[in-house]
Amino acid sequence: MTALAEELPTHLPDYLARQRWFPAKGRPVENVAVAGATGLIDEGELLLDLCLVRVAFADASAPEHYQLLVGRRHQPAPDLEYATIGTVGDRIAYDAMWDHEATAFLLDAIREGRTYGDVRFVPEPGADIPVGVPGRILGVEQSNTSVAYGDRSIFKLFRRVAPGLNPDLELHRALRSVGSEQVASLQGAIEGTLPLDGSTEPATLGMLQDFKSNSAEGWAMALTSVRDLFAEGDLYANEVGGDFAGEARRLGETVAVVHKELAEALGTSTRAADELRAALTARLTEAAAQVPALGGHVDGIRAVYDALTGEIPTQRVHGDLHLGQTLRTPRGWLLIDFEGEPSAPLTERTRMDSPLRDVAGMLRSFDYAVYHQVTQADTDEHEQQQLFHRADEWAVRNRSAFCDGYAFAAGRDPRAEAAVLRAYELDKAVYEVVYETRSRPSWATIPLTSIARLVEEAQEKGVDTADPESDPHISL
Repeated sequence: MTALAEELPTHLPDYLARQRWFPAKGRPVENVAVAGATGLIDEGELLLDLCLVRVAFADASAPEHYQLLVGRRHQPAPDLEYATIGTVGDRIAYDAMWDHEATAFLLDAIREGRTYGDVRFVPEPGADIPVGVPGRILGVEQSNTSVAYGDRSIFKLFRRVAPGLNPDLELHRALRSVGSEQVASLQGAIEGTLPLDGSTEPATLGMLQDFKSNSAEGWAMALTSVRDLFAEGDLYANEVGGDFAGEARRLGETVAVVHKELAEALGTSTRAADELRAALTARLTEAAAQVPALGGHVDGIRAVYDALTGEIPTQRVHGDLHLGQTLRTPRGWLLIDFEGEPSAPLTERTRMDSPLRDVAGMLRSFDYAVYHQVTQADTDEHEQQQLFHRADEWAVRNRSAFCDGYAFAAGRDPRAEAAVLRAYELDKAVYEVVYETRSRPSWATIPLTSIARLVEEAQEKGVDTADPESDPHISL
Protein backbone atom coordinates (compact mmCIF):
# COMPACT_ATOMS: atom_id res chain seq x y z
CA MET A 1 0.00 0.00 0.00
CA THR A 2 2.86 2.40 0.84
CA ALA A 3 4.33 2.48 -2.66
CA LEU A 4 0.88 2.74 -4.22
CA ALA A 5 -0.22 5.52 -1.87
CA GLU A 6 2.94 7.56 -2.33
CA GLU A 7 3.93 6.99 -5.96
CA LEU A 8 0.79 6.09 -7.90
CA PRO A 9 -0.95 9.48 -7.40
CA THR A 10 1.86 11.34 -9.16
CA HIS A 11 0.92 9.58 -12.41
CA LEU A 12 -2.86 9.68 -12.06
CA PRO A 13 -3.81 13.23 -13.16
CA ASP A 14 -2.36 12.63 -16.62
CA TYR A 15 -3.70 9.07 -16.79
CA LEU A 16 -7.25 10.01 -15.72
CA ALA A 17 -7.39 12.85 -18.24
CA ARG A 18 -6.91 10.31 -21.06
CA GLN A 19 -9.70 7.97 -19.95
CA ARG A 20 -13.12 7.98 -21.57
CA TRP A 21 -14.69 6.94 -18.28
CA PHE A 22 -13.36 9.98 -16.40
CA PRO A 23 -16.10 12.62 -16.82
CA ALA A 24 -14.34 15.54 -15.15
CA LYS A 25 -12.17 16.52 -18.11
CA GLY A 26 -11.66 20.25 -18.23
CA ARG A 27 -12.27 20.74 -14.52
CA PRO A 28 -9.26 21.92 -12.49
CA VAL A 29 -7.98 19.01 -10.38
CA GLU A 30 -6.45 20.06 -7.07
CA ASN A 31 -5.04 16.70 -6.04
CA VAL A 32 -5.39 12.96 -6.51
CA ALA A 33 -4.84 10.46 -3.68
CA VAL A 34 -5.25 6.74 -3.11
CA ALA A 35 -8.14 6.56 -0.63
CA GLY A 36 -7.84 2.81 -0.19
CA ALA A 37 -6.18 -0.23 -1.73
CA THR A 38 -7.02 -3.90 -1.21
CA GLY A 39 -4.35 -6.40 -2.13
CA LEU A 40 -5.59 -9.30 -4.24
CA ILE A 41 -2.28 -10.80 -5.38
CA ASP A 42 0.73 -9.81 -3.28
CA GLU A 43 3.51 -12.06 -4.57
CA GLY A 44 4.86 -13.29 -7.89
CA GLU A 45 5.38 -11.49 -11.18
CA LEU A 46 1.88 -9.99 -11.10
CA LEU A 47 0.88 -7.84 -8.13
CA LEU A 48 -2.80 -6.88 -8.13
CA ASP A 49 -4.72 -4.31 -6.08
CA LEU A 50 -8.20 -2.84 -6.15
CA CYS A 51 -7.59 0.88 -5.65
CA LEU A 52 -10.06 3.62 -4.79
CA VAL A 53 -8.78 7.00 -5.94
CA ARG A 54 -9.99 10.28 -4.46
CA VAL A 55 -10.05 13.24 -6.85
CA ALA A 56 -10.36 16.72 -5.31
CA PHE A 57 -11.19 19.72 -7.49
CA ALA A 58 -10.03 23.32 -7.29
CA ASP A 59 -13.57 24.65 -7.86
CA ALA A 60 -14.63 23.68 -4.30
CA SER A 61 -17.00 20.99 -5.56
CA ALA A 62 -17.25 17.70 -3.68
CA PRO A 63 -14.43 15.18 -4.22
CA GLU A 64 -15.18 12.15 -6.41
CA HIS A 65 -13.96 8.58 -6.08
CA TYR A 66 -12.88 6.34 -8.95
CA GLN A 67 -11.78 2.74 -9.08
CA LEU A 68 -8.72 1.19 -10.68
CA LEU A 69 -7.70 -2.45 -10.84
CA VAL A 70 -3.97 -1.81 -10.63
CA GLY A 71 -1.53 -4.43 -11.86
CA ARG A 72 2.22 -4.16 -11.41
CA ARG A 73 4.81 -6.12 -13.37
CA HIS A 74 8.55 -5.80 -13.96
CA GLN A 75 8.02 -6.08 -17.71
CA PRO A 76 4.38 -5.78 -18.81
CA ALA A 77 3.49 -7.33 -22.17
CA PRO A 78 3.55 -4.94 -25.15
CA ASP A 79 -0.24 -5.09 -25.47
CA LEU A 80 -0.52 -3.45 -22.02
CA GLU A 81 1.32 -0.31 -23.14
CA TYR A 82 -1.96 1.50 -23.72
CA ALA A 83 -2.97 0.83 -20.10
CA THR A 84 0.31 1.95 -18.51
CA ILE A 85 -0.02 4.35 -15.58
CA GLY A 86 3.60 4.78 -14.50
CA THR A 87 6.47 3.45 -12.43
CA VAL A 88 5.68 2.41 -8.84
CA GLY A 89 8.65 1.04 -6.92
CA ASP A 90 10.62 -1.31 -9.15
CA ARG A 91 7.61 -2.20 -11.32
CA ILE A 92 5.37 -0.70 -13.96
CA ALA A 93 1.80 0.00 -12.81
CA TYR A 94 -1.03 -0.32 -15.32
CA ASP A 95 -4.78 -0.72 -15.55
CA ALA A 96 -5.16 -4.48 -15.16
CA MET A 97 -8.59 -4.66 -16.80
CA TRP A 98 -6.51 -5.21 -19.97
CA ASP A 99 -4.57 -8.08 -18.37
CA HIS A 100 -5.98 -11.56 -19.07
CA GLU A 101 -4.41 -13.05 -15.95
CA ALA A 102 -5.89 -10.34 -13.75
CA THR A 103 -9.41 -10.59 -15.17
CA ALA A 104 -9.30 -14.40 -14.93
CA PHE A 105 -8.53 -13.90 -11.24
CA LEU A 106 -11.69 -11.77 -10.83
CA LEU A 107 -13.89 -14.43 -12.42
CA ASP A 108 -12.46 -17.17 -10.20
CA ALA A 109 -12.85 -15.02 -7.09
CA ILE A 110 -16.54 -14.35 -7.79
CA ARG A 111 -17.30 -17.99 -8.57
CA GLU A 112 -15.57 -19.15 -5.36
CA GLY A 113 -17.00 -16.38 -3.17
CA ARG A 114 -13.66 -15.15 -1.86
CA THR A 115 -13.05 -12.27 0.57
CA TYR A 116 -10.01 -9.98 0.71
CA GLY A 117 -10.14 -7.51 3.57
CA ASP A 118 -13.31 -5.45 3.09
CA VAL A 119 -13.76 -6.65 -0.51
CA ARG A 120 -16.27 -9.48 -0.99
CA PHE A 121 -16.70 -11.47 -4.20
CA VAL A 122 -20.34 -12.61 -4.11
CA PRO A 123 -21.83 -15.20 -6.49
CA GLU A 124 -25.60 -15.19 -6.97
CA PRO A 125 -27.36 -18.31 -5.67
CA GLY A 126 -27.56 -20.94 -8.41
CA ALA A 127 -25.56 -18.88 -10.93
CA ASP A 128 -23.59 -20.90 -13.49
CA ILE A 129 -20.25 -19.08 -13.64
CA PRO A 130 -17.77 -20.43 -16.22
CA VAL A 131 -14.36 -21.89 -15.36
CA GLY A 132 -11.09 -21.29 -17.20
CA VAL A 133 -12.47 -18.87 -19.77
CA PRO A 134 -10.15 -16.00 -20.81
CA GLY A 135 -11.53 -12.49 -20.66
CA ARG A 136 -11.44 -9.86 -23.38
CA ILE A 137 -12.05 -6.21 -22.75
CA LEU A 138 -14.93 -4.51 -24.52
CA GLY A 139 -14.33 -1.03 -25.85
CA VAL A 140 -17.90 0.24 -26.22
CA GLU A 141 -18.54 1.71 -22.78
CA GLN A 142 -17.61 5.16 -21.54
CA SER A 143 -18.56 5.41 -17.87
CA ASN A 144 -17.42 1.89 -16.85
CA THR A 145 -15.17 -0.88 -18.16
CA SER A 146 -16.41 -4.35 -19.10
CA VAL A 147 -14.72 -7.68 -19.81
CA ALA A 148 -16.43 -10.57 -21.60
CA TYR A 149 -15.67 -14.20 -20.75
CA GLY A 150 -16.42 -16.27 -23.83
CA ASP A 151 -20.08 -15.95 -24.77
CA ARG A 152 -21.50 -16.62 -21.31
CA SER A 153 -20.47 -13.91 -18.86
CA ILE A 154 -19.62 -10.22 -18.78
CA PHE A 155 -18.02 -8.39 -15.86
CA LYS A 156 -18.44 -4.64 -15.34
CA LEU A 157 -16.04 -2.66 -13.16
CA PHE A 158 -17.74 0.49 -11.89
CA ARG A 159 -15.30 3.32 -12.46
CA ARG A 160 -16.98 6.04 -10.40
CA VAL A 161 -17.76 4.71 -6.93
CA ALA A 162 -20.29 6.23 -4.53
CA PRO A 163 -21.37 5.06 -1.09
CA GLY A 164 -24.35 2.73 -1.08
CA LEU A 165 -25.70 -0.05 -3.24
CA ASN A 166 -25.27 0.73 -6.94
CA PRO A 167 -28.71 0.78 -8.57
CA ASP A 168 -27.46 -1.37 -11.46
CA LEU A 169 -26.82 -4.22 -9.01
CA GLU A 170 -29.88 -3.46 -6.90
CA LEU A 171 -32.33 -3.45 -9.80
CA HIS A 172 -30.83 -6.52 -11.44
CA ARG A 173 -31.25 -8.39 -8.16
CA ALA A 174 -34.83 -7.17 -7.92
CA LEU A 175 -35.63 -8.19 -11.50
CA ARG A 176 -33.99 -11.59 -10.94
CA SER A 177 -36.28 -12.09 -7.93
CA VAL A 178 -39.36 -11.85 -10.17
CA GLY A 179 -37.90 -13.96 -12.97
CA SER A 180 -37.49 -11.15 -15.49
CA GLU A 181 -36.54 -12.19 -19.01
CA GLN A 182 -36.07 -8.60 -20.15
CA VAL A 183 -32.55 -8.22 -18.68
CA ALA A 184 -29.35 -10.23 -18.72
CA SER A 185 -29.44 -12.40 -15.59
CA LEU A 186 -27.14 -11.47 -12.71
CA GLN A 187 -24.35 -13.95 -11.87
CA GLY A 188 -22.44 -12.17 -9.10
CA ALA A 189 -20.90 -8.98 -7.76
CA ILE A 190 -17.94 -7.40 -6.01
CA GLU A 191 -18.88 -5.40 -2.93
CA GLY A 192 -16.65 -3.43 -0.60
CA THR A 193 -16.33 -0.20 1.34
CA LEU A 194 -15.52 3.41 0.49
CA PRO A 195 -13.39 5.44 2.95
CA LEU A 196 -15.06 8.79 3.65
CA ASP A 197 -13.80 11.33 6.19
CA GLY A 198 -12.52 8.83 8.71
CA SER A 199 -15.36 6.34 8.29
CA THR A 200 -16.27 3.72 5.71
CA GLU A 201 -19.49 3.22 3.77
CA PRO A 202 -20.68 0.16 1.80
CA ALA A 203 -20.05 0.42 -1.94
CA THR A 204 -20.59 -1.65 -5.09
CA LEU A 205 -17.40 -2.25 -7.05
CA GLY A 206 -18.45 -4.52 -9.92
CA MET A 207 -21.00 -7.01 -11.21
CA LEU A 208 -21.06 -10.16 -13.35
CA GLN A 209 -24.01 -11.15 -15.52
CA ASP A 210 -25.03 -13.17 -18.55
CA PHE A 211 -23.37 -12.04 -21.77
CA LYS A 212 -25.52 -11.86 -24.87
CA SER A 213 -22.80 -12.14 -27.49
CA ASN A 214 -25.21 -12.69 -30.38
CA SER A 215 -26.99 -9.40 -29.83
CA ALA A 216 -27.08 -6.01 -31.54
CA GLU A 217 -27.17 -2.64 -29.79
CA GLY A 218 -30.33 -0.64 -30.35
CA TRP A 219 -28.37 2.52 -31.17
CA ALA A 220 -26.44 0.80 -33.97
CA MET A 221 -29.65 -0.68 -35.39
CA ALA A 222 -31.35 2.72 -35.40
CA LEU A 223 -28.38 4.37 -37.13
CA THR A 224 -28.46 1.70 -39.83
CA SER A 225 -32.16 2.35 -40.36
CA VAL A 226 -31.53 6.08 -40.76
CA ARG A 227 -28.71 5.50 -43.23
CA ASP A 228 -30.97 3.22 -45.26
CA LEU A 229 -33.61 5.92 -45.35
CA PHE A 230 -31.21 8.66 -46.44
CA ALA A 231 -29.79 6.40 -49.13
CA GLU A 232 -33.24 6.11 -50.74
CA GLY A 233 -34.07 9.60 -51.92
CA ASP A 234 -37.63 8.90 -53.06
CA LEU A 235 -38.96 6.44 -50.45
CA TYR A 236 -40.82 7.03 -47.20
CA ALA A 237 -39.54 5.50 -43.95
CA ASN A 238 -42.12 2.71 -44.04
CA GLU A 239 -41.00 1.73 -47.56
CA VAL A 240 -37.30 1.34 -46.79
CA GLY A 241 -35.91 -2.11 -46.11
CA GLY A 242 -34.30 -0.92 -42.88
CA ASP A 243 -37.52 0.45 -41.40
CA PHE A 244 -37.10 0.42 -37.60
CA ALA A 245 -40.71 1.01 -36.54
CA GLY A 246 -41.49 -2.66 -35.87
CA GLU A 247 -38.46 -2.91 -33.58
CA ALA A 248 -39.35 0.39 -31.92
CA ARG A 249 -42.79 -0.97 -31.09
CA ARG A 250 -41.36 -4.19 -29.64
CA LEU A 251 -38.88 -2.13 -27.64
CA GLY A 252 -41.75 -0.09 -26.20
CA GLU A 253 -43.41 -3.31 -25.08
CA THR A 254 -40.19 -4.46 -23.39
CA VAL A 255 -39.78 -1.20 -21.48
CA ALA A 256 -43.37 -1.42 -20.25
CA VAL A 257 -42.85 -5.01 -19.06
CA VAL A 258 -39.70 -4.01 -17.14
CA HIS A 259 -41.63 -1.19 -15.48
CA LYS A 260 -44.31 -3.68 -14.40
CA GLU A 261 -41.65 -6.03 -13.02
CA LEU A 262 -39.89 -3.27 -11.10
CA ALA A 263 -43.19 -2.18 -9.60
CA GLU A 264 -43.91 -5.77 -8.57
CA ALA A 265 -40.48 -6.22 -7.00
CA LEU A 266 -40.02 -2.84 -5.32
CA GLY A 267 -43.47 -1.25 -5.03
CA THR A 268 -44.95 2.06 -6.12
CA SER A 269 -45.59 5.51 -4.66
CA THR A 270 -46.47 9.06 -5.72
CA ARG A 271 -44.61 12.35 -5.91
CA ALA A 272 -46.15 15.78 -5.56
CA ALA A 273 -45.97 17.80 -8.76
CA ASP A 274 -44.77 20.79 -6.73
CA GLU A 275 -41.73 18.80 -5.58
CA LEU A 276 -40.95 17.59 -9.10
CA ARG A 277 -41.37 21.09 -10.50
CA ALA A 278 -38.92 22.48 -7.96
CA ALA A 279 -36.34 19.81 -8.82
CA LEU A 280 -36.65 20.37 -12.57
CA THR A 281 -36.48 24.14 -12.15
CA ALA A 282 -33.36 23.93 -9.97
CA ARG A 283 -31.68 21.77 -12.56
CA LEU A 284 -32.64 24.21 -15.31
CA THR A 285 -31.30 27.18 -13.34
CA GLU A 286 -27.96 25.45 -12.79
CA ALA A 287 -27.70 24.41 -16.43
CA ALA A 288 -28.53 27.90 -17.72
CA ALA A 289 -25.76 29.33 -15.54
CA GLN A 290 -23.28 26.98 -17.22
CA VAL A 291 -24.53 27.23 -20.81
CA PRO A 292 -25.50 30.73 -22.01
CA ALA A 293 -27.20 29.28 -25.09
CA LEU A 294 -30.01 28.05 -22.83
CA GLY A 295 -30.84 31.55 -21.63
CA GLY A 296 -33.38 32.37 -24.31
CA HIS A 297 -35.32 29.17 -23.61
CA VAL A 298 -35.55 29.36 -19.80
CA ASP A 299 -38.91 31.14 -19.54
CA GLY A 300 -40.55 28.78 -22.03
CA ILE A 301 -39.21 25.70 -20.27
CA ARG A 302 -40.38 26.99 -16.88
CA ALA A 303 -43.86 27.52 -18.31
CA VAL A 304 -43.96 23.82 -19.24
CA TYR A 305 -42.81 22.85 -15.76
CA ASP A 306 -45.45 25.12 -14.22
CA ALA A 307 -48.15 23.04 -15.96
CA LEU A 308 -47.38 20.07 -13.66
CA THR A 309 -50.14 19.56 -11.08
CA GLY A 310 -51.42 16.96 -8.63
CA GLU A 311 -49.72 13.71 -7.65
CA ILE A 312 -47.50 11.86 -10.10
CA PRO A 313 -47.32 8.03 -9.87
CA THR A 314 -43.78 6.81 -9.22
CA GLN A 315 -41.75 3.63 -8.92
CA ARG A 316 -38.16 2.51 -9.49
CA VAL A 317 -37.17 3.08 -13.11
CA HIS A 318 -34.11 2.68 -15.33
CA GLY A 319 -33.28 6.38 -15.00
CA ASP A 320 -31.01 6.81 -18.04
CA LEU A 321 -32.80 4.92 -20.78
CA HIS A 322 -31.76 5.39 -24.40
CA LEU A 323 -31.08 3.21 -27.42
CA GLY A 324 -27.51 2.56 -26.29
CA GLN A 325 -28.91 0.86 -23.17
CA THR A 326 -30.75 -1.77 -25.20
CA LEU A 327 -29.77 -5.03 -26.88
CA ARG A 328 -31.68 -6.93 -29.55
CA THR A 329 -31.21 -10.68 -29.20
CA PRO A 330 -32.79 -13.42 -31.33
CA ARG A 331 -35.46 -13.71 -28.62
CA GLY A 332 -36.27 -10.03 -28.22
CA TRP A 333 -35.08 -6.83 -26.56
CA LEU A 334 -33.09 -6.55 -23.32
CA LEU A 335 -32.46 -3.47 -21.19
CA ILE A 336 -28.98 -2.97 -19.72
CA ASP A 337 -27.07 -0.57 -17.43
CA PHE A 338 -29.51 0.36 -14.67
CA GLU A 339 -27.11 2.79 -12.94
CA GLY A 340 -29.26 5.82 -13.73
CA GLU A 341 -27.98 9.18 -14.91
CA PRO A 342 -24.20 9.10 -14.34
CA SER A 343 -23.86 12.70 -13.14
CA ALA A 344 -26.66 12.48 -10.57
CA PRO A 345 -25.96 11.68 -6.89
CA LEU A 346 -26.83 8.17 -5.74
CA THR A 347 -29.73 9.35 -3.60
CA GLU A 348 -31.36 10.82 -6.70
CA ARG A 349 -30.66 7.76 -8.86
CA THR A 350 -32.22 5.38 -6.33
CA ARG A 351 -35.39 7.32 -5.56
CA MET A 352 -38.73 6.45 -7.13
CA ASP A 353 -39.59 8.40 -10.25
CA SER A 354 -42.22 8.45 -12.96
CA PRO A 355 -41.92 5.73 -15.64
CA LEU A 356 -42.38 8.62 -18.06
CA ARG A 357 -38.76 9.61 -17.39
CA ASP A 358 -37.67 6.42 -19.15
CA VAL A 359 -40.18 6.97 -21.97
CA ALA A 360 -38.90 10.52 -22.46
CA GLY A 361 -35.31 9.29 -22.52
CA MET A 362 -36.10 6.87 -25.30
CA LEU A 363 -37.98 9.52 -27.31
CA ARG A 364 -34.97 11.79 -27.02
CA SER A 365 -32.77 8.92 -28.22
CA PHE A 366 -34.81 8.49 -31.40
CA ASP A 367 -34.27 12.19 -32.11
CA TYR A 368 -30.53 11.82 -31.56
CA ALA A 369 -30.26 8.78 -33.81
CA VAL A 370 -31.64 10.63 -36.80
CA TYR A 371 -30.75 14.30 -36.34
CA HIS A 372 -27.08 13.84 -35.52
CA GLN A 373 -26.66 12.17 -38.92
CA VAL A 374 -28.28 15.16 -40.61
CA THR A 375 -26.02 17.67 -38.89
CA GLN A 376 -22.92 15.70 -39.87
CA ALA A 377 -23.92 15.16 -43.49
CA ASP A 378 -21.82 16.89 -46.17
CA THR A 379 -24.67 18.59 -48.04
CA ASP A 380 -25.64 22.00 -49.35
CA GLU A 381 -28.45 24.00 -47.74
CA HIS A 382 -31.20 22.64 -49.99
CA GLU A 383 -30.10 19.04 -49.54
CA GLN A 384 -29.90 19.49 -45.79
CA GLN A 385 -33.45 20.86 -45.68
CA GLN A 386 -34.61 17.74 -47.50
CA LEU A 387 -32.72 15.55 -45.02
CA PHE A 388 -34.32 17.37 -42.09
CA HIS A 389 -37.73 16.74 -43.62
CA ARG A 390 -36.97 13.03 -43.94
CA ALA A 391 -35.47 12.98 -40.43
CA ASP A 392 -38.68 14.44 -39.02
CA GLU A 393 -40.63 11.66 -40.71
CA TRP A 394 -38.34 8.95 -39.26
CA ALA A 395 -38.44 10.46 -35.76
CA VAL A 396 -42.23 10.80 -35.71
CA ARG A 397 -42.73 7.27 -37.04
CA ASN A 398 -40.44 5.61 -34.51
CA ARG A 399 -41.47 7.69 -31.51
CA SER A 400 -45.06 6.79 -32.33
CA ALA A 401 -44.28 3.09 -32.73
CA PHE A 402 -42.43 3.02 -29.40
CA CYS A 403 -45.35 4.64 -27.58
CA ASP A 404 -47.81 2.29 -29.30
CA GLY A 405 -45.85 -0.71 -28.04
CA TYR A 406 -45.56 0.73 -24.54
CA ALA A 407 -49.29 1.45 -24.42
CA PHE A 408 -50.11 -2.10 -25.57
CA ALA A 409 -48.01 -3.76 -22.85
CA ALA A 410 -48.67 -1.27 -20.05
CA GLY A 411 -52.40 -0.84 -20.59
CA ARG A 412 -51.99 2.93 -20.57
CA ASP A 413 -50.71 5.32 -23.21
CA PRO A 414 -47.81 7.55 -22.09
CA ARG A 415 -49.01 10.17 -24.57
CA ALA A 416 -52.18 10.61 -22.53
CA GLU A 417 -49.98 12.32 -19.90
CA ALA A 418 -48.56 14.84 -22.36
CA ALA A 419 -47.80 17.58 -19.81
CA VAL A 420 -45.65 15.29 -17.66
CA LEU A 421 -43.99 13.59 -20.63
CA ARG A 422 -43.13 16.94 -22.21
CA ALA A 423 -41.59 18.15 -18.94
CA TYR A 424 -39.38 15.06 -18.71
CA GLU A 425 -38.32 15.43 -22.35
CA LEU A 426 -37.29 19.01 -21.72
CA ASP A 427 -35.43 18.05 -18.56
CA LYS A 428 -33.50 15.43 -20.51
CA ALA A 429 -32.76 17.88 -23.31
CA VAL A 430 -31.46 20.44 -20.81
CA TYR A 431 -29.08 17.81 -19.44
CA GLU A 432 -27.99 16.98 -22.99
CA VAL A 433 -27.18 20.61 -23.77
CA VAL A 434 -24.81 20.78 -20.82
CA TYR A 435 -23.19 17.46 -21.70
CA GLU A 436 -22.77 18.26 -25.38
CA THR A 437 -21.43 21.74 -24.72
CA ARG A 438 -18.70 20.21 -22.57
CA SER A 439 -17.97 17.09 -24.59
CA ARG A 440 -19.19 17.46 -28.20
CA PRO A 441 -19.99 21.11 -28.91
CA SER A 442 -21.03 20.41 -32.51
CA TRP A 443 -23.85 18.19 -31.21
CA ALA A 444 -25.35 20.82 -28.87
CA THR A 445 -27.63 22.02 -31.64
CA ILE A 446 -29.61 18.74 -31.44
CA PRO A 447 -31.03 19.21 -27.92
CA LEU A 448 -31.28 22.99 -28.38
CA THR A 449 -33.44 22.49 -31.48
CA SER A 450 -35.61 19.98 -29.61
CA ILE A 451 -36.05 22.41 -26.72
CA ALA A 452 -37.18 25.14 -29.08
CA ARG A 453 -39.64 22.75 -30.73
CA LEU A 454 -41.10 21.43 -27.47
CA VAL A 455 -41.53 24.91 -26.02
CA GLU A 456 -43.12 26.22 -29.21
CA GLU A 457 -45.55 23.33 -29.34
CA ALA A 458 -46.49 23.86 -25.71
CA GLN A 459 -47.12 27.55 -26.36
CA GLU A 460 -49.21 26.82 -29.46
CA LYS A 461 -51.27 24.02 -27.94
CA GLY A 462 -51.41 25.16 -24.33
CA VAL A 463 -49.01 23.72 -21.79
CA ASP A 464 -51.79 22.66 -19.45
CA THR A 465 -53.37 20.21 -21.87
CA ALA A 466 -53.20 16.45 -21.40
CA ASP A 467 -54.97 15.75 -24.69
CA PRO A 468 -53.00 13.21 -26.75
CA GLU A 469 -54.05 15.00 -29.92
CA SER A 470 -52.41 18.25 -28.81
CA ASP A 471 -48.81 17.40 -29.70
CA PRO A 472 -47.79 15.77 -32.97
CA HIS A 473 -44.42 14.67 -31.55
CA ILE A 474 -45.44 13.45 -28.09
CA SER A 475 -48.86 12.20 -29.09
CA LEU A 476 -49.05 10.40 -32.38
